[in-house]
Amino acid sequence: MDMTVGMVFLLWSMNVFINAVVLGKSSCSGAAAVCGSVTIPYPFGIEPGCYIDDSFAIDCNNTLGSLRPFLRRLDLEVLDISLEGTLRVNYPMSSLCPKSGTEITPSVSLASSPFVFSKLRNIFVAMGCGNVAYLLSTDVSNSSLISIYGLIGGCMSVCEKGTIRSNGSSCNGINCCKTTIPSDLDVFTTIIRSMRGASFERTEDCKYAFLVDQKWFEENLTSHFEVQQMSHVPVVLNWQINANLSSLIMGSKSSHSTCQFANRSSSLGNMSSTFTCSCNSGFKGNPYLVDGCQDIDECANLEACSFYDLQYPCVNVLGGYYCDPVSDPKSRNKIIIIGISTGITGLLFLFIGGWWSYKVVKKRKNIKRKEKFFKRNGGLLLQQQLSSSEVAVEKNTKLFNSKDLEKATDNFNVNRILGQGGQGTVYKGMLIDGKIVAVKKSKVIDEGKLEEFVNEVVILSQINHRNVVKLLGCCLETEVPLLVYEFISNGTLSQYLYDQNEEFPATWNMRLRIATEVAGALFYLHSAASTPIFHRDIKTTNILLDDKYRAKVADFGTSRSIAVDQTHLTTVVQGTFGYLDPEYFQSSQYTEKSDVYSFGVVLVELLTGEKVISSTRTKECRSLATYLIHSMEENNLFDIIDARVMKDAKQEEIIAVANLAKMCLNLNRKERPTMKEVANQLEAIQTLHLKTPNVQQNYEEIEYVRTEMHEQWDDVSTSTMSSADGGIASSSGSRPLLSF
Repeated sequence: MDMTVGMVFLLWSMNVFINAVVLGKSSCSGAAAVCGSVTIPYPFGIEPGCYIDDSFAIDCNNTLGSLRPFLRRLDLEVLDISLEGTLRVNYPMSSLCPKSGTEITPSVSLASSPFVFSKLRNIFVAMGCGNVAYLLSTDVSNSSLISIYGLIGGCMSVCEKGTIRSNGSSCNGINCCKTTIPSDLDVFTTIIRSMRGASFERTEDCKYAFLVDQKWFEENLTSHFEVQQMSHVPVVLNWQINANLSSLIMGSKSSHSTCQFANRSSSLGNMSSTFTCSCNSGFKGNPYLVDGCQDIDECANLEACSFYDLQYPCVNVLGGYYCDPVSDPKSRNKIIIIGISTGITGLLFLFIGGWWSYKVVKKRKNIKRKEKFFKRNGGLLLQQQLSSSEVAVEKNTKLFNSKDLEKATDNFNVNRILGQGGQGTVYKGMLIDGKIVAVKKSKVIDEGKLEEFVNEVVILSQINHRNVVKLLGCCLETEVPLLVYEFISNGTLSQYLYDQNEEFPATWNMRLRIATEVAGALFYLHSAASTPIFHRDIKTTNILLDDKYRAKVADFGTSRSIAVDQTHLTTVVQGTFGYLDPEYFQSSQYTEKSDVYSFGVVLVELLTGEKVISSTRTKECRSLATYLIHSMEENNLFDIIDARVMKDAKQEEIIAVANLAKMCLNLNRKERPTMKEVANQLEAIQTLHLKTPNVQQNYEEIEYVRTEMHEQWDDVSTSTMSSADGGIASSSGSRPLLSF
């Protein structure tokens, strides 16, 4: 039994296929059939075998004395058919006439057919006084089901005396309203109701609701009386062929056509695959037939080759055409002129294109150049170190753009130079937001020194202290690396000491405060920072003063961070002569006590106002550190103290600071105090200075001090100074400040 059914299905399929192939040879593939005034093209047809499927079968009936085509399965009169996938049919209207009490709601379901109502071409219209019309997505016409089945459209028209619409007016809600319909609509029901409380309702008027071709409605229907005489109005349907029939088309369609497939949903929620075909550009005709798409003769249009006042011969080719000006001798001169102007225009475009290409290539080269500099300047190493979980980096450290920094420094103008050092040149700049910054441009360096630059960035990114210069960011996409710092306005401590400032003289109070701030910053670096840091180049030129003359430790180019359990670093000796720890110089082992030694030299500078190295001093005392120790051993301390300090400071303060400096300069690093001890001692001295106003000393008192110096070293101790409220309190294990 199953075999018999299979054979029957196979024979039926072969017959359908043979019929489709025969279309290419029979009269069906020639001129389309005609019924009355309507042309019936394939895949529609009248005779058996001349349509692709029963859904496209047309019956040509004699109705009211003339031949009219009807869709066989839907019994809808066909008004015209377009191979672009549309056809117009006469579709019944719904009406409600209160006088007769009848409501007519005819509906033709397109479900399970290749047709749907066109959303783009149709509108839903309700006409009549006080009319409320509903459009339901169902073929059930029972009005009680409105609440069950979802509304898909509807509108309401209010009353106005006279005709429904006058010529030229719009359907705007007075006696007439309209709305759109949803896509893929294949079945619907219309329900008409009278509006409650309508002021001008005329009960004798009928009310109408219908789907209609929008273009026909706007161009033809102008009067209510016309509607009363109608039972059907034109409606546009979209049609597509089921994909299951594609084999019947693909073997017999035109070679100059293209078919497109799509998915379509039905009212039942089912999806089906469909397709439509169209002639290619330059062709026209029926794409569903062999050789159905014929070449368009574009040359039939006299303006096809008309340019300005020239008319060139037109040559038609398959699927297109071209203009042949050479064969027209009358136009040669004009052609030459046009050719020359076109050539000039072409050269202009070529020039513009070449310039644009040059800019693009230059931009790409610049990007690659910046990438090359970024790698060469240690960008990858910096990223690696900053991303390390062991490094706590400030979130506001920024990567600056090279153009922004060039603009900020006026292309690194020499007039913007703030200072120069061993690591590079510092420029004053102003960012786009108006912020003043200091931009450090490193010297041209080899890859062996890149680690120093990267090291400075990493270290400064970890530091957050009021007496340490803040790093704002860096730029690595330039030939040499750039660092961006906060701008410190009052220069270096060296300038402050040796270039006398009459407006803000270097008083003892200022010097003592600066020393205390620097000591606190170094204590923070050694002990309080997340990773202990050795500065390795403490000197007065690396101590900056801000607008309030507060100290800011700067220049971390040779600094090193160490593990918590490390005690020293073994490095190539680096630093500034006169500040270098002698033990570091001999052993190449740098410890936190090496920074203490350098700070001791700074203390001596603050006391004496003398430079670190001076050829005017004796040979054995050219070093300022040696000069202090020698003077103290010879009981001549006050001979080398700066006159301003002698004027402002008390003897005990000078002796205490000198003794602290001597302890820092001890040749045995183990005997030196820590920066914590130094900071505590200086804070105590500063507190004593502020709480005990200085009585002006005269030079006779100073001479007395000189002669009795040795006795004073023996008599004065830290404990006596600590007896004053807030006096000096040495930390446990530290030596008295006033003993040698």
